Amino acid sequence: QVQLVESGGGSAHPGGSLKLSCRASGFDFSRYPMSWARQAPGNGVEWVSGIFSDGSETAYADSVQGRFTISRDNAKNTLYLQMNNLKPEDTALYFCRKAKTTNNNGNWHDYDKWGNGILVTVST
Repeated sequence: QVQLVESGGGSAHPGGSLKLSCRASGFDFSRYPMSWARQAPGNGVEWVSGIFSDGSETAYADSVQGRFTISRDNAKNTLYLQMNNLKPEDTALYFCRKAKTTNNNGNWHDYDKWGNGILVTVST
């Protein structure tokens, strides 16, 4: 069955960096767009970033544009999120999501599977 397992979270100081990974299995990873989302304590889920199946297109929420970089290695079935210049408001549970279809249409909210998430805490 489809499995998405996030790793790489932890604690960082403001201005620091972390890199998240999401290892996928149970489906043809290279055919599906993928995205990252997050949920801060007491808040709803926020879409963070998305990437086309071949990595040719990426998109970011305004809140992370210029600081976060999404990428993927289809040979390793792995999705990444490089997070630089972290801010306290980036503190959240981060999870990767698999698109419902193989259509690279930029509809990052059309997903059907997601991982359990990994916690990122940014504080002094």
